[in-house]
Amino acid sequence: MPDAPIAVAMSGGVDSSTVAALLVRQGHRVIGLTMQLWNQRRLPELVAEGASSGHGRCCSLDDVYDARRVAEQIGIPYYVINFERQFEERVVKPFVAEYLAGRTPIPCTLCNNYIKFDQFLEMADGVGARQIATGHYARVRHDAASGRYQLLRAVDDAKDQTYFLFGLTQQQLARTLFPLGELTKPAVRELARAMDLAVAAKGDSQEICFVPNGDYAAFLSAYLKESGGEAARTRGEIVATDGRTLGEHAGVHHFTVGQRRGLGIATGEPLYVISSDPVTQRVTVGGPDDLLRTRLFAGAVNWISIAGLTAPVRAQVKIRNRHAAAPATLHAASDPARVEVVFDQPQRAVTPGQGAVFYDGDLVLGGGWIE
Repeated sequence: MPDAPIAVAMSGGVDSSTVAALLVRQGHRVIGLTMQLWNQRRLPELVAEGASSGHGRCCSLDDVYDARRVAEQIGIPYYVINFERQFEERVVKPFVAEYLAGRTPIPCTLCNNYIKFDQFLEMADGVGARQIATGHYARVRHDAASGRYQLLRAVDDAKDQTYFLFGLTQQQLARTLFPLGELTKPAVRELARAMDLAVAAKGDSQEICFVPNGDYAAFLSAYLKESGGEAARTRGEIVATDGRTLGEHAGVHHFTVGQRRGLGIATGEPLYVISSDPVTQRVTVGGPDDLLRTRLFAGAVNWISIAGLTAPVRAQVKIRNRHAAAPATLHAASDPARVEVVFDQPQRAVTPGQGAVFYDGDLVLGGGWIE
């Protein structure tokens, strides 16, 4: 049995609970740690709408209770650490700023980068753990030839979460275990039932922990009101690609590239959001062909399985979580932290603020933020 314990990030769900139980069954010393990230009772107007009960979202009070219950069941020490301040500074405030700037952020990736694999490792150090383990569906391995830790897709393609993990560093991957990466979700459920875990039948969380019912605009309005801020010049025009004014809107934060519903205009033909400009508050709409792009630039690129680009590299590129990775060529830009992606075929709704993640088969080469 190893001397140092493994710190398991316990969210209260079936995946992280199964990870903790599996490691205990394998003879490891395990410490369960839960990060309290967001006060579900904040923003009372959202609570009043019945949208903030916490059901179906991660990090609720019920989840903390379930994680503690599983920890007691499998006989491990368990602690809850309050990271609400760090979470608001590193995830919530950037999320709000990005939306107000006309981009569409990914808070789960920000949380992974700056909380779950950053602050959590510091928390693990505090309890003497050299390694951490999470319930993410991904795989990590060390490549002796390059000396780098590599991130790979999970065996269960439907549950693969590597799109949200492209910001992980070599130092973080060196200390991280993904015990579920080689398993399918049905197999994990069966393991949880076989170990008689209290959460074996619990449903998966579907929503962002601080955005009730996925209503980003309602959250932004409530958050700005609470903080005493307002979105300057929120109203603006909706225009066609030829410049014609088609209507008005209440703020660019209500729109994302590719959006079709909720535009507030009727023209007799399907229209989609093509772009938005937070300076002029102008939202441009057009037909489906106007959404197609053959290239993009990604910034703040983090290379994982390779050290970087020395020549153009072929890859499959995902531009959102549910996007089927598309063949493309990666080109180095003048700034080493940027990459130009040129697709073999035009891609629909390339959205600023989303991630562009580069794959070579199952291998995650790296990723960056779409500009």
